[in-house]
Amino acid sequence: MNEPKAILKNAWPYQQDTMNLPVRNLKIVLPFYENILGFRLTSRHDTPNSAATLSRDAVQIGLVENGGDPTQDGCFFEVDDVQTLFAELKARGLPREQPDFSSQQHGDVRWKVLFIVAPDGLCYCYGERQN
Repeated sequence: MNEPKAILKNAWPYQQDTMNLPVRNLKIVLPFYENILGFRLTSRHDTPNSAATLSRDAVQIGLVENGGDPTQDGCFFEVDDVQTLFAELKARGLPREQPDFSSQQHGDVRWKVLFIVAPDGLCYCYGERQN
């Protein structure tokens, strides 16, 4: 892929841990993370639970079949350019025509944000600092 690539800078979990994000079936969801979101599989194991560690740029996340509810968790990713990120994800096959960007204020920082819900139900917010 020769398209411009957005850079992930940080990740903050919605619940407690970016390395323990719940999924129901790791085997089914891994292709979405690798092919669409652009993460690289760095490790995988099946005991005591099926789990995978994925990385992209300065960010690492862990997906685990731990019995948790994926629809209640996810991460906020700081990205250098959310517009470039959307173009990249769309070129990778994200089935969405419009980015639906919005703006959020957290403390003294305004963010331009994009929400992506993975097939496992985990919700990801990609945000670019605006000030």
